[in-house]
Amino acid sequence: MAIRKHKPTTASQRHTELPDFSDITRNRPEKSLTSKKTKKAGRNCYGRVTVRHRGGGHKQRY
Repeated sequence: MAIRKHKPTTASQRHTELPDFSDITRNRPEKSLTSKKTKKAGRNCYGRVTVRHRGGGHKQRY
């Protein structure tokens, strides 16, 4: 397993070295283990928008 070094953009990251898990993990999760995550930001029990300026964004999976 390789070591990943950070660029010193902050004082705490200056000497940070973390393990790189790219060789033991996949980029995408297994599709059969995920389910859809419904958006309900600012909605009441009837599905109507009650709080403005919320919603949108990228589709997410759980």
